Amino acid sequence: MAEQENNLPAGVAAAWGLRERPHKGPRPGLSLERIVAAAVRVADGEGLAAVSMSRVATELGTAPMSLYRYVTAKDELLALMVDAAYGPPPSGPLPAGPPADGNGWRAGLSRWAWAMRAGIQRHPWVLRIPIGGLPTLPNEVAWFEEGLRCVQDTGLAENQKASAILLVSGYVRNAASIDADIEAAVRASGKTPDEWMSSYTRTLTQLADPQRFPALTKFIAAGVFDQADPPDDEFAFGLDRVLDGLGVLISARR
Repeated sequence: MAEQENNLPAGVAAAWGLRERPHKGPRPGLSLERIVAAAVRVADGEGLAAVSMSRVATELGTAPMSLYRYVTAKDELLALMVDAAYGPPPSGPLPAGPPADGNGWRAGLSRWAWAMRAGIQRHPWVLRIPIGGLPTLPNEVAWFEEGLRCVQDTGLAENQKASAILLVSGYVRNAASIDADIEAAVRASGKTPDEWMSSYTRTLTQLADPQRFPALTKFIAAGVFDQADPPDDEFAFGLDRVLDGLGVLISARR
């Protein structure tokens, strides 16, 4: 086990339980799980910028140096926070799909995507932490496994299965990031969402000359901004189009 641990980054080994607990220093009640949970609470309540080793130590009622026996650096802590924020993936039998859907891959990937989006909505700060590499932490690997399970009987090659998962997860992150940014802009304006949208529509109407922007003028005149779809409907529309594309590929492979 020690040889295996030496080949792994410290944070990865700790997350998988492959790094021994320090025998000296922190009181027995301190653990990696408690440290990560405290950091998540700070990020949820005060924003990602508030997360520091000293702030997390204060949250736990201990000295900052105690944390370094479990977490070697802040970057390591941030990666562990993201893994904890998403939590485990949806599990259980794949949801049943229509007969033409084969093994229900589409319903399975849809459940997977909605669950990922829900994790981001619970902890939107995860979008502000850059992706540090391919999945290595426990929940990351579990999400990867579940995604592969959804498409295991589709006839896709193994590399295409990974590409399909990357495509879906990329859509989820992008859609969630846009929603979070717009929500932040609305909050910063001090207006209600309806007031903010009405103000934007008026501004765009003043700026968009009908001769130069005829398509946009038609779009505004149709009242689309006045009856914008709820975020869930927008997300469902985009996800369905992504899955439609995968469905064409899977049908061709069969």
